This record gives sequence, C-alpha cells and structure tokens, in this order.
Amino acid sequence: MAEHRSMQRASLLDAARSLLSEGGTEALTFPALAERTGLARSSVYEYFRSRAAVVEELCAVDFPVWAAEVEAAMDAADGGEAKVEAYVRRQLALVGDRRHRAVVAISASELDAGAREKIRAAHGGLVAMIVAALGEMGHAEPRLAAMLVQGVVDAAVRRIELGVAEEPSVVTEAAVGMVLRGVLG
Repeated sequence: MAEHRSMQRASLLDAARSLLSEGGTEALTFPALAERTGLARSSVYEYFRSRAAVVEELCAVDFPVWAAEVEAAMDAADGGEAKVEAYVRRQLALVGDRRHRAVVAISASELDAGAREKIRAAHGGLVAMIVAALGEMGHAEPRLAAMLVQGVVDAAVRRIELGVAEEPSVVTEAAVGMVLRGVLG
C-alpha cells in the first residue's frame, strides 16, 4: 500500500512538472492533475491539500537536484572565475528543464509564509556556493556580490522564460559577461 501511494505521489508530481512546463502556474489545477494521472479529483486531495502544497513539494524534491547540478558544474571548474561562470551558465541552462518551472513557481502568491521561508533557505544554500568562489577570487564583499550575481541570474531567467526577444544563448552570454565584469572589477 505504501509503495502504491508513493508511486501515485510521484506520478502527481511528474504531472505537475509537465503542467507547469506547458502552461505555468495557471495550468496547475487539481482537475488537470487528476486528468493527467487518471485519478479522481477527490483522490488528488488525499495527496495534496492545495496547489501551494504541490509546488512546495516540487521545490523540496527538485531544488536539491537542481542545486547539486549547479554545484557539480562549479566543482568541475578550475579557479574562482571559472566557478562563477559555471554557476551562472548552469542555472541558465536549467531554465528549459521541467523541474525549473516548479522552482520558478515558488513566487506563486498562494504559498504560505512557512513554505516561502523553506524555499528561501534552500535558495540561500545555492547562493552560499558562489560566496566561496567569490572569496577565493579575493572579492572584498563576497556575500553581497553573491546576492547581486544571483540577481543577474534571476533577471536572465525571467528574460529567457519570456522567450520573445533574444535567444537563450544571447541572454546567457550577456549575463555571464555582466557578472564576470562586475566581480572582476
């Protein structure tokens, strides 16, 4: 029984990723989840109490995987500057990943304060990775610089998600250039 529930929950999360990827947070509804998984709508409520709970769980499951990918890219880089570049490039490369939609959905207004705090803490772990690289480069204010670097990444993510003007590669190159020029002075 527990294995069946676990498989159903995983199926619901996978359906949620697809819905978010295809249509953003508006597409993530319980009727749509029920339709995608073949469950009755009332059964979806047995697994999640709200859309916010689905998004919160997706973040809890997907954010660590995403962060591990960023960390692996940074670990493979040699030296502070290369690590900073890897940090920016890997995050922007993940924008097209279905898991990323869940992470972006954290800004949904219906998330409660507790969920937002958990997600902020996880995000802080991602930013902490870049603090070490900036410190390695001898940056005078590595924590502040890390927050600003993440701000550039966040702006580039939004630009890529709009998908209307520049190619993602153009946005990525602009973000990498801006970050490196900024942290190198």
